[in-house]
Amino acid sequence: MSLMGSWGGERNRRQRREVDGTMDAAHVTKAELGLLEVLWDRGRSTTRELSERLYGEAVPSKLATVQKLLHRLERKGLVDRDRRAFVHWFEATISRDEFVGRQIEELAETFSGGSMASLLTSLVETKRLSRAERNKLRKLLDEMP
Repeated sequence: MSLMGSWGGERNRRQRREVDGTMDAAHVTKAELGLLEVLWDRGRSTTRELSERLYGEAVPSKLATVQKLLHRLERKGLVDRDRRAFVHWFEATISRDEFVGRQIEELAETFSGGSMASLLTSLVETKRLSRAERNKLRKLLDEMP
């Protein structure tokens, strides 16, 4: 679904999710993730600003790469484009925390039949946790409703 000519913020993001079903957050390349990281840190940005932040320069080849990444992220529903002005502005449509949550859900689905407990158990058993990390996890579990 194209947002050509409109910048409706949350309303358009909700509409896109309804049309596309769910965002394709599970299939994000490292380059796309790098661009999302910049958008999460900086907020609304232009292609030139993103290129300068990612590559230290805004030469045509780097701008083309950023534009291609933005196009792919926009098609996945993860980036919104404001086309009202000559210079287009971009922003992430999903928060970093929501994105991470979806990635973890996808891992649970892929590797443990959707069981979050199995996934977390595997993580805890294969990684040495410090006393502080264990205490933090206990506190989180104790505070859950």
